Amino acid sequence: MRGGGGRSTEVRAEARAEKRADAAGSGSLTQLINRAARRISAFDTSHPLAWDLLLTGCLLIGGTVDLLSGGWRSVAPNPDGPLWAAVVCTVGCSLAVPHRRTRPLETLLATLPFALLLAWSGAGLQVAVFCQLIVVFNIALRLPMRQLALTAVLLNVPLAVGAARFPEDNWVIAFQSSLTSFVVVALLGIVMRTRQEYTASLRERAKQLEIERDQQAQLAAAAERTRIAREMHDILGHNLSVITGLADGGSYAAKKNPQRATEALHAIATTSRQALTELRRLLGILQNDAPAELTPQPGLGDSDLGQLIDGVRAAGLRVHITATGDLEAVTTGRQLTVYRVIQEALTNTLKHAGPNATARVTLSRTPESVTAEITDTGRATESSAGGHGITGMRERTALYAGTLDVGPLPPPAGGWRVHLHLPNDEDDRL
Repeated sequence: MRGGGGRSTEVRAEARAEKRADAAGSGSLTQLINRAARRISAFDTSHPLAWDLLLTGCLLIGGTVDLLSGGWRSVAPNPDGPLWAAVVCTVGCSLAVPHRRTRPLETLLATLPFALLLAWSGAGLQVAVFCQLIVVFNIALRLPMRQLALTAVLLNVPLAVGAARFPEDNWVIAFQSSLTSFVVVALLGIVMRTRQEYTASLRERAKQLEIERDQQAQLAAAAERTRIAREMHDILGHNLSVITGLADGGSYAAKKNPQRATEALHAIATTSRQALTELRRLLGILQNDAPAELTPQPGLGDSDLGQLIDGVRAAGLRVHITATGDLEAVTTGRQLTVYRVIQEALTNTLKHAGPNATARVTLSRTPESVTAEITDTGRATESSAGGHGITGMRERTALYAGTLDVGPLPPPAGGWRVHLHLPNDEDDRL
């Protein structure tokens, strides 16, 4: 049994495509011939048994008509050859044809005894020749090319026997006709095989391109998810740390200075609203049915850095910042990277440095690069280097071929240090 569910599905799909092509128009003669050939091939693939029975029946009917009419005697080397030999050869060669698909060479060998019987008896049957040529076509279509040499030899063995048995006949014409028929049929098989292999390679290439397209889409989706997760970590982590610091300070000041507690609550509300606004903007990117609200990304301008530093100071961390060079002339992507690194470093200071810690931010832009160094005077702990924050900083730095050094400061000063170095692009240099 040939084919399976998947192959049948492909055949049905091709049939539907053919119907659509028919509806589009008749096309040229070449298109009509190709269309008819594809339909026959599709029917042969989807109904191999029916096609084999039809072909075998046609061969048997043709051979029977030839036998009953006696026409075979007019071309036979021995017109008085036995009828039973002709009948046996007709039936035997015709019944061997259905096995040509899976075992073409064995099928040719199976027809050889009948061909030898014809040659020995002198009975000439065209149906036997047709059967062998059908098998030759399948050998050229399905087997290695080296098998064609053996096939040519096997086809001429009966002719050699007939020439030895009935030497008075002109066997040169018979050999020439056999060789010509073999070459034509073998070339047809080779052409059909080449076309099938080319079509299969195109289909395989199309499947490979679809797989690569899906993989690229998955990689792009994964990269986008990573970017959004990094942004959410930076935004929410920083704002929640600020809110925690404000809440702790407000709780401490509530007993002694209610006014300071009220200011802390207002700062918490402001920070929470900012966090919610940025969170909605990020989540809007994930919605397909509504356009996301577009807002500029934070950079190294006085307003963005000032708002960041003011929020950290409101949470209770004393921060001193020094900046040199035209930082706002740095490309937008690099500004965002430096901003997020400063934000993450100060967030970690709020989380892990402990009370009474101070921080210093030093920014510098030169013709070759932009650098940022964030240090604090708090205690350095193992948790300072853990989590996703530092991983996110390294990923951002790697996007611009920069370097990031993170680690504790040597004693006796102690504390923690984050040093970022980003090289400038050619167009970004002074």
